[in-house]
This record gives sequence, C-alpha cells and structure tokens, in this order.
Amino acid sequence: MSLSIGDHIPEIMLKDQDGVIRASTDVRGKTLVLFFYPKDDTPGCTAEVCSFRDSHAALLGFGAEVWGVSSDTNASHQRFARRHQLPFPLLSDRGSNLRRAFGVPRALGLFPGRVTYVIDAKGIIRHIFNNLLDGPAHVLEARRIVEKLQQGT
Repeated sequence: MSLSIGDHIPEIMLKDQDGVIRASTDVRGKTLVLFFYPKDDTPGCTAEVCSFRDSHAALLGFGAEVWGVSSDTNASHQRFARRHQLPFPLLSDRGSNLRRAFGVPRALGLFPGRVTYVIDAKGIIRHIFNNLLDGPAHVLEARRIVEKLQQGT
C-alpha cells in the first residue's frame, strides 16, 4: 500500500554510506527530503543526486535535511558519494523494506521507482513526486515545497 500526502511516515532506521545509522527520530523537528532512486552510477540517478548536491545548500537554508535511498550496498554508496562529492547521506535499503513501507512503485514492474517525499517536522508527508525519467525535476519539486513549508504556506 502506498503512502499518501497527509500520512505519517514509517520508522526509518538504515545505515548510510559511512555505516552511520540514520533514523527518522534524528530529523524530528526538521523537514526531510527523502528521495528513492533506482541505482548508483546510472546516468539518470547520477543526474538526480548531483542536482540534489547542487541544491543542498539552498535546501539546508530552508531548514531541510536530504537523504537518498536505494538498495545498493554501503560500499557502492560510499564510492558514489565520494565520486560526486555528495554532502548528504545515501541509505542502503538492501531488502527494499523501506521502499515497500513507503509503497514506492516499481517502474514497468521491473525497475525500482524514483520517488521523492517531502516530510514535515512532525513526520507527515506533505508532497510526493514520482517521475522515473526526469531525476533533476525531483530537486525542483522538493525546493518548491520546502520553501513553502518554511514560509508556512
């Protein structure tokens, strides 16, 4: 079952590329941009994470944390993050449990989907953006919503 706008997020507790456990309780009181992407080092995913990297300072300025999630290993995430100088954590969802908990659909029934969630300080989903082919559009959508949340609109 997919989560919808207005739903509370399920508990998050996964290791990032450096082996640090990241939990939803760590960001309580902050806006979280949580983006699920298919795979490290693919052209579309690289464009997406680099767009989040390039907008990271602006998102932080609006009070948001950014976390990426895929089923790749921590070692793969570490290489990917270093290669592209990513300033945010990439969480390793090896069994796709978090992906299933959020209800992230598979593209064409075969590939892990690309979905971004903007979650408010209370853990409530305020925006969902699902677009497999346009990774950089996820950042534009996230910035638009995060800015609105900060302004209280």
